[in-house]
Amino acid sequence: MITLQSIHKTFRVAKRQAGFGRAVKALFSREYELIHALDDISFSVDDGEMVGYIGPNGAGKSTTIKIMCGILTPESGTCDINGRTPWKERTAHVRDIGVVFGQRSQLWWDVPVIDSFELIRDIYVVSESLYRRNLDELSALLDLGELLKTPARSLSLGQRMRCEIAASLLHSPKTLFLDEPTIGLDAVSKIAVRQFIKKLNAEHGTTVILTTHDMQDIEALAERVLLIGKGKILLDGTFAELKNACQSTKMLVVEYRGSAPGICAGMTLADAREGRLAITLDPSTLPIPNAIAHLAEQAELLDVSVSGISAEEMVAALYKEYRI
Repeated sequence: MITLQSIHKTFRVAKRQAGFGRAVKALFSREYELIHALDDISFSVDDGEMVGYIGPNGAGKSTTIKIMCGILTPESGTCDINGRTPWKERTAHVRDIGVVFGQRSQLWWDVPVIDSFELIRDIYVVSESLYRRNLDELSALLDLGELLKTPARSLSLGQRMRCEIAASLLHSPKTLFLDEPTIGLDAVSKIAVRQFIKKLNAEHGTTVILTTHDMQDIEALAERVLLIGKGKILLDGTFAELKNACQSTKMLVVEYRGSAPGICAGMTLADAREGRLAITLDPSTLPIPNAIAHLAEQAELLDVSVSGISAEEMVAALYKEYRI
């Protein structure tokens, strides 16, 4: 169980203008700006939940993750994870969590991956039997194989991320924090990582907190979504609920033969090519059947498809609505 209550975190950042003269002046007199990274953050996550934690750059996602990991200490508020306060009981706390930061590595750069794994085993004091069992299972599920014998510096980004995820799970953590785990990965690697995370949650009941800008990750994995902006929790609900709330606009794509049909009131032309039109509309203003009937009166329709907004468009709309 994860519970955060009224968490505040502020950073004091030095500021100066460009130029050598201002750089010299800053040696003796610096100007500082207070950045309120988290402003009264409160939420809870049940055991075994998979939660997507989304928001624009600088919203406070990584700061929240670091507080939950015990890396940062907030100015005020409480955080209880599995009965512990992360920054006060860090040694005991880290035994129950796994962390993957997409832009940072926990693997030693110049040694084979298996050497990094064995060092991690010693750091977490994992028994030999548990280590071997977890290593065999993770190697099979993530298709590590020959990668274990390869130095981290020689791995592709997708290969390294699979090894990073395995490294974070060698000690059988109850909670897994994933901060941009699929950043820069190709489509095949992303699918493999998503399938593994779903399997891990289903078979072991691991609680997963996922932060990412890739909405396909959220759509594929998260049962629940938290939206953070300017250091505040703005929305908390299932992905389906968020999508329904933003699904006021539909995309109507028609393929036709002959002259292009004209649009009517309530339609907005999104894209026009020879033999194909993409039109956005609000079904509450212009019902889909009426729109199709209008187009069919003017041209021979060969194909018609209707879709809602994409996950990326949905989140962009939420950012715009909340001005973040």
